Amino acid sequence: MSPRVHRHARTGAAIAGAVVATLALASCASGDASSGSSDEPVELTFQSWVPNIDRAVDAFNAAHDDIQVTLETITAGPDGGYAKMFSAVQAGSPADVAQVGYDAIPEFLVNDAVEDITEYVGDSADLFTEWQWQTGVFNDSVYAVPQASGPLGQFYRKDIFDSLGLAAPTTWDEYYEAAKAIRASDPNRYIAAFAFNQAPWMIGLAQQGGGEWFTPEDDAWKVAIDDEDTLKVAAFWQKLIDEDLVKLEADMSSEWNADIQNGNIASWISGSWADAIVRGTAPDTAGLWAAAPMPQWTAGENVSATWAGGSASIVLKGSKHPAEAAEFALWLNSDPESVSILTSVGAGWPAIKDLDAIETLQDDPEVFAFYGGQNIWDVFAESDAAVSTNWTWPPLSQTLFADLTDNVKAAVEAGTPIADAYTQTQADFVAALKDKGISVAE
Repeated sequence: MSPRVHRHARTGAAIAGAVVATLALASCASGDASSGSSDEPVELTFQSWVPNIDRAVDAFNAAHDDIQVTLETITAGPDGGYAKMFSAVQAGSPADVAQVGYDAIPEFLVNDAVEDITEYVGDSADLFTEWQWQTGVFNDSVYAVPQASGPLGQFYRKDIFDSLGLAAPTTWDEYYEAAKAIRASDPNRYIAAFAFNQAPWMIGLAQQGGGEWFTPEDDAWKVAIDDEDTLKVAAFWQKLIDEDLVKLEADMSSEWNADIQNGNIASWISGSWADAIVRGTAPDTAGLWAAAPMPQWTAGENVSATWAGGSASIVLKGSKHPAEAAEFALWLNSDPESVSILTSVGAGWPAIKDLDAIETLQDDPEVFAFYGGQNIWDVFAESDAAVSTNWTWPPLSQTLFADLTDNVKAAVEAGTPIADAYTQTQADFVAALKDKGISVAE
């Protein structure tokens, strides 16, 4: 058994033990399992925040006469989409299929808001990379079909780096030196923004630095948000902040968009899906960008991480057509045509094993041209393979995101050490788990 599978088996046990009253891990999917004898197609609703994912939905509809899917665009989970899903489940009027982050699946289990789809997709595990498939498996039951991960890499303005005699940093020491050179080159220019608004980004940096925040122990959770490796990462970024080498700016804000367009922000560490954001935000800079692997803490190593893991398709509790909903979820995330579309629109790094079947990974003229002819997918294939497997998502991930964002933002605004924000988040999150009746290992 791989480390990832072992950890997820333990995670399932921990969740089950901690919230027995709310988890129905052994229950069968509810609702009608088939469309019946009607000649009319089954109508499904699919909730997602991915831009242009309607292209994949349209492809499914064109290929299926018996099932037709309507897309409902929602805000990304941390910004309210999940709350809408939970409310609809409680009201008995959920959508059928929903996109959720890997980090959020335990929370949907805790809230009894997701169907067990083992009988519909349980024999499809071999289609997917093992660690991504296992994010939706708890106590041998399947609750999600993985869509894509968000392996981290560097998107950077190669023209700016080249003009200063810089290569993409391969270590964090090199990153610091590049930050100084870029800052000195122009009074308005920074190597990057410190995105205090993005808990998933900060968590990914900690994960890549060796942090292990959550460990299931029997029926409880060991929480170590301010562990030694995380504080090492915090100290590095604190140095960049103190020396004015990174811009204190919310990424994907209007100001950040302008800085990406005009070169005042010269790089962005983000998930593979960020390619589409860079292209959409700064189309006039086509040909000036490149992608590179994550800087390493130790030269010669190859350790990566993800932006909040990735995302999956779940069947929401109470769907009237769980069989058809599961069929759509499986097709969406495993059919080569669909996965090629998803990759092209920036949904993330594919969860399926057969990457050779994904046309846009082999040849995507628009993407490759924007990055000066580089096949950037080679970078993210390497990054995905190097993702640390020593990471487990707990319940209440949205609470975690909110706590970390609030605490880091407060530290930045007050000029206090961001390390203190991680220590405060440790205390806040332990309290939140206990408040929900979830056991914490002291």
